Amino acid sequence: MKWLLTTVVIVVLLLHQDFWLWTNKTLVFGFLPIGLAYHALYSLVAAFTMWLLVRFAWPKEIEAADEALNAQGRSTAGERS
Repeated sequence: MKWLLTTVVIVVLLLHQDFWLWTNKTLVFGFLPIGLAYHALYSLVAAFTMWLLVRFAWPKEIEAADEALNAQGRSTAGERS
């Protein structure tokens, strides 16, 4: 699974370099420049990629340590009393 996620991240990073749209004057929906539309779609793809990374690559040890601290009654690092 790590190789698949690594490949997805690399593809998303490569797609961010949209040099093929720099001189394109096409308008999407009659008012939105194609480059801006591309980046709006790219943002959704990037957000989905981040969700995949959190869902499938998030280290379980971090969650286990946080749950152990909470079970002992200690606050987590992000919380203030």
